[in-house]
Amino acid sequence: MKHQTKSEENRRPLAVRDVALTKQVAVWLSQKQITPNQISLMSIVFAVFGFAAMFWYQSRPISGLLLIAAVCIQLRLLCNLFDGMVAVEGGKKTPAGELFNDVPDRIADPLLILAAGFATQSEYGMMLAWLSALIAVLTAYVRVLGVSMGCPADFRGPMAKQHRMALLTGSFILLFLSQAFSWLPEILGYTIDAALAVMVIGTLITTWRRLRGIYRFKAEEAEQQVHQAEGKHD
Repeated sequence: MKHQTKSEENRRPLAVRDVALTKQVAVWLSQKQITPNQISLMSIVFAVFGFAAMFWYQSRPISGLLLIAAVCIQLRLLCNLFDGMVAVEGGKKTPAGELFNDVPDRIADPLLILAAGFATQSEYGMMLAWLSALIAVLTAYVRVLGVSMGCPADFRGPMAKQHRMALLTGSFILLFLSQAFSWLPEILGYTIDAALAVMVIGTLITTWRRLRGIYRFKAEEAEQQVHQAEGKHD
């Protein structure tokens, strides 16, 4: 059985890593003069493009910009997927790999969530975007904090990174369709507002669940240590 390092054990579980096409792309990237760190940084580039598209959308609501933003989200996620696969499966890990793996996410996430705020219709839309972005960073911080305390990495939702990005992608596409087909109900114009409201609630629940998981893990760990100490004295 292949021995896993601590960082590998704390990888986000993704079924897509086992897809044949995904493996082929990872192998192809591994054979090129491309480092996992460069792929990680590219996720920021795509997030900036997505943010720029929606910033432009705010002043000129061209529906095609919504699709550009949706594509940028998916390209960002592909960077998140392949940086780890090239590093681990491709054998190109670097000493600072974990730094490049995590920090770009903390930049890309808020950028793309704030970008959605430019497509909101209600007066509270941008506030919801800022709240969602801040709590998303908090959610990730709690996960990293748990690992630093000796807990296993907790990727549970209901609004983990992949769920947030799926929600944004779907919302951009739905808003695009509502603009492309006039017969769709006008209330769909508030799609992004609703998505951000769901994200705020979902990320709060996610943060609470992860905090509770850390507390329970440490409590059980302390209890086991007490039992072991008592066993030595018997």
